Amino acid sequence: MSRQVVRSSKFRHVFGQAVKTDQCYDDIRISQMTWDSNFCSVNPKFVAMIVDASGGGSFIVLPLSKSGRIDMSYPTVCGHTGPVLDIEFCPHNDNIIASGSEDCSVMIWEIPEGGLTAPLTDPVVKNLNAAIEELTKRVKELESKH
Repeated sequence: MSRQVVRSSKFRHVFGQAVKTDQCYDDIRISQMTWDSNFCSVNPKFVAMIVDASGGGSFIVLPLSKSGRIDMSYPTVCGHTGPVLDIEFCPHNDNIIASGSEDCSVMIWEIPEGGLTAPLTDPVVKNLNAAIEELTKRVKELESKH
């Protein structure tokens, strides 16, 4: 009668290595909103993350080339009166992003070519609700159809 103490696995000698801090994003205040969302969206140019904000919802858009510690005063995209619940980049234009909020609104934003240098408060399309239909519930999820 043989007793096997350690289960045989082909992964038992595989070890990971931590990424260096200059290759990570640090000090970003990710939103504490308890909604089933990704809290981020990525395309070939930018990464966007929903962040905590007082007085409404906002999100941060960073060029992929920027990494390391992100200053608390880094410009955000802000224009919703309620917390932002989801964001999604346009699959056809890397500088266009949509945001949906608890304030029952969807806004379309255009990110400048080099990224944000000042807070972005004016969307390209402010009230997409009128183009779709009147939204009476919070916008929980955005999805782009290719």
